[in-house]
Amino acid sequence: MAIRKVSKMNDEKVAVGEFESWNQYSQFSHWVMKKARHLLDARNQRFLDAVILTSVRRKRIIKAGEGIWRAQLGCGWRTEKMLDENERETDSFLVRGPHSPERMVPLSDCAYEGRVNPKGIPCIYFSTDSDTAMTETRPWIGSLVTVAQFVILNNLTVVDCTATEPVDDWNLVFNFGPPEPERREECVWGDINRAFSQPVDRIDNVAEYAPTQVLAEAFRMAGYDGIVYGSKLGTGKTVAVFDLAAAKVANCQLCRVEGVSLAYSEESTVYPP
Repeated sequence: MAIRKVSKMNDEKVAVGEFESWNQYSQFSHWVMKKARHLLDARNQRFLDAVILTSVRRKRIIKAGEGIWRAQLGCGWRTEKMLDENERETDSFLVRGPHSPERMVPLSDCAYEGRVNPKGIPCIYFSTDSDTAMTETRPWIGSLVTVAQFVILNNLTVVDCTATEPVDDWNLVFNFGPPEPERREECVWGDINRAFSQPVDRIDNVAEYAPTQVLAEAFRMAGYDGIVYGSKLGTGKTVAVFDLAAAKVANCQLCRVEGVSLAYSEESTVYPP
């Protein structure tokens, strides 16, 4: 990528398209959640510009015809008729079935807050496999879940945030001094992937969604069709697509959850000590 100019911050020359700090996403996130959401200061605007410039190294094409999955809690109902020997209806009863294809797509004028979309501006969230799609609904044992396989209608250009794994061992950063530009980029994009991957809960403080929503809007304005990021709940990936009509339902089935596994780690010492 061509570097157009160099700016000077804190006596350190930083090329356009490079990140100024390994933890710059955290600083950007704090600004957007706590200070200003719709207008960025110069430093955070440079950060956003660097994200877009470095996103070209994470560009991916999802080809038309590829399968992708989406799940929704609950089921639909259909009427089953009872006929006599002359094929005349004598009675009817309701039978559970999967949601309708229309129900598996968000309403165009209504949307809850999400990691990618703000309230009222929907996008459609998919998963790369059916198990991850179901797990992302966070069902209870015994829950009914409708799972639909969609087919992509046209090639989609997406930003693949999973191209960089999150940095979990910060000793690699601290023990060897400030990282070089390439390492800073890995740290920042790892944090971006981690931020998008955090499970969404409707009781969350919606301000927590603002940083990733700003990034998603920037990706959309840059011409991308969607974003790929990791799933904390399943083994596959999440694909958020901006165009609700980018894929159509190929098949749909109703499933009942028979088991849920749990994994955890200790966050603090036992109380009392």
